[in-house]
Amino acid sequence: MSMSTPGPERVPSTVKVDKTSGQGKPPAAKSGGKPGGGSGAKPGNRPGGKGPQGKGGGKGRKPVTPVKVSGGRNWGPILVAGVVVLIAAGIIGYGVFASMKGTETWEDKAAGIEGIVNYREQKNPQIDARDHKDGALTYVTNPPVGGAHNAQWQNCMGDVYTEPIANEHAVHSLEHGAVWVTYKQGLAADQVDKLKSKVQGKDFMMLSPVANLDKNISLQAWGYQLKVDNADDKRIDEFIKDLRVNATLEPNAGCSGGNTATGPVTAAGNGTNMDQPGN
Repeated sequence: MSMSTPGPERVPSTVKVDKTSGQGKPPAAKSGGKPGGGSGAKPGNRPGGKGPQGKGGGKGRKPVTPVKVSGGRNWGPILVAGVVVLIAAGIIGYGVFASMKGTETWEDKAAGIEGIVNYREQKNPQIDARDHKDGALTYVTNPPVGGAHNAQWQNCMGDVYTEPIANEHAVHSLEHGAVWVTYKQGLAADQVDKLKSKVQGKDFMMLSPVANLDKNISLQAWGYQLKVDNADDKRIDEFIKDLRVNATLEPNAGCSGGNTATGPVTAAGNGTNMDQPGN
């Protein structure tokens, strides 16, 4: 432990003070500046302060024009992106739709035709019968869509018959895959002409008038029927496109070489034998 040794005696220092003004105030500065304002500063020059251009701290600076900043959102890129997304969604959606349509069966397409009647679903033995019988037969519907029939089919290579044909022959043609287009007797000639244009020259198609038809036009395939009022009805083309040949119960059976006569059935068939493909 160290002990402090006594040092030389301290003498109080004295401070020289200028003479006062006699009023207790410190004397005024002899030259320039405010009291306490620092040395060398000239009156009116405030360091870093505002002042006339070219003087003091603002010397050499140019006034800066404020930049106006818009606060609104730029919608252009957003709209472009939105359009691109919509187009992409449309392309994808169409692709999915086309893919689904491509997998539809003809039965699915037939079911989508408004007003079509699917008699196959009814499981009616009179309609489902396929045996051959002689003479005149009675059918469940007018025109018929199936049932027992004559051994001889009606020729259906785009044939246009101007008089009624025998149901018994026509039903056999349906079994082979034909679409039978019928119309009410007395239908306007321009309507009949439009129907002719859909049938003439096209195999597995035939056209004829039918007595006592409750609608102007009726289309038949085996087990299916569609009745409409006008030849311009777009469902006619849909029916032909979706059911012609597809609705056959005897794939590869022909439509030529059949009966070409009109009027009631007269020819005797071969009874109850089922015909073979191509017969």
